[in-house]
Amino acid sequence: MPRIGLAVALALLAGIALAATGCTSTSGSLPDADVVEEDADLPPPEDIVSGLGTVRYVELEGGFYGIVADDSTRYLPQDLGTDYREDGLRVRFRAAVQDSVMTMEMWGTPVEMLDILRVEDGSQ
Repeated sequence: MPRIGLAVALALLAGIALAATGCTSTSGSLPDADVVEEDADLPPPEDIVSGLGTVRYVELEGGFYGIVADDSTRYLPQDLGTDYREDGLRVRFRAAVQDSVMTMEMWGTPVEMLDILRVEDGSQ
């Protein structure tokens, strides 16, 4: 019988020790750190492209508008506003790459437009 009492006492002591250490706070011992909350609405910076380019009407798959950047990269905007659907229009743009989007056009990199501005001749 004394062994059972000893086992119960050890188990009780272990439970108290575990409960006591689980209730301590470590927040005071950690150095202060800046907390940066990510904006869920914006993609990571590596998924954002920007530059100067020319809007082009492409006569494939029924026709669509794309942007050919000055470095010859082709972008396929999923949401190009009607004010910018003009073949030959020079634009400054910023867009989020849509890697998971499949398109019928199979032309350029699908992007979601974040910003777009008309560029007047000579004001690039």
